Amino acid sequence: MYSIRMTASNAKRSVHAPICAPVLGVETSCDETGVAVYDPVRGLLAHALYSQIRLHADYGGVVPELASRDHVRKLLPLIRATLAQAGLGVGDLRGVAYTAGPGLVGALLVGATMARALAWALDLPAVGVHHMEGHLLAPLLEADPPAPPFVALLVSGGHSMLIEVAAIGRYTLLGDTLDDAAGEAFDKTAKLMDLPYPGGPVLARLAERGRADAFRFARPMTDRPGLDFSFSGLKTQVLLAWQASDQTEQTKADIARAFEEAIVETLTIKCRRALAATGARTLVVAGGVGANRHLRARLAEFGASESVRVYFPRLEFCTDNGAMIALAGALRLQAGQRETPHIKVHPRWDLHRSHADARG
Repeated sequence: MYSIRMTASNAKRSVHAPICAPVLGVETSCDETGVAVYDPVRGLLAHALYSQIRLHADYGGVVPELASRDHVRKLLPLIRATLAQAGLGVGDLRGVAYTAGPGLVGALLVGATMARALAWALDLPAVGVHHMEGHLLAPLLEADPPAPPFVALLVSGGHSMLIEVAAIGRYTLLGDTLDDAAGEAFDKTAKLMDLPYPGGPVLARLAERGRADAFRFARPMTDRPGLDFSFSGLKTQVLLAWQASDQTEQTKADIARAFEEAIVETLTIKCRRALAATGARTLVVAGGVGANRHLRARLAEFGASESVRVYFPRLEFCTDNGAMIALAGALRLQAGQRETPHIKVHPRWDLHRSHADARG
């Protein structure tokens, strides 16, 4: 954990009534700058997102120092633009939420420092939000939101987790990745086949042109009980198949399709097991990989056949965004949670222990 102490505090706000007015949300955990304004009564009022894809493309991956500097440049203009879109001034805000972790420490500190400085200057309560809790709650932004209890599949570039959600803020980890996350496996597999950055979405589009059954890869850890994931071996299988192939464009598409099919079927099998283990009849799918068309179609088909309600956030809220942070922050502020006079970020932060850790 990294911490900075402020010389003054907004502690007197901590005894106020729950927040029932606009909350500003700030997301800067990695390579996207997200800002949003959420009102617990009126819903999402405005949001804006700036992606650093072009900045990092020449390097084939995220460069942490460049990411942090770009957040510094973009964050304040985005805040101004988002408030203008919502028809609000800073004086209309009643709380500030920001991503406190996990993520790149420099990037997190940019968002946390900006958010806490704004809250301090306006004498507003502030709250740090777990990045993955934001993803988990993103479907609540929709008109027909899921209600706990449910099982959540959180799949992104850095995480592949199954979470049992008994209530908002009460989370039990059911399964986690032992090595590469699903999104990370997508990106690394794309890179070994020389696909452009960011590779995961490119590989998914390429898979649509692949031939069925041209290749078949293992469904990792589905031949034994349990809900954990492991995708590093699958990545190695793809590498060996690619090296032994003729490496034509059609072969590249065939391998992409087989790889995607292996990921999707593995995730579906694990979701089925998690629902059976918990008795839940609702599944929430969130995170960047939740935007994958094949995964969404397969899980929707599974839900229809098993009488399970499956919820996805809209595509723009699958990837990192400020809206999910504003929503999660508003819920925490409504529950009376406030930060101490420290600016704290957690580059590594377990979701199921985040409530206690964040207040420590």
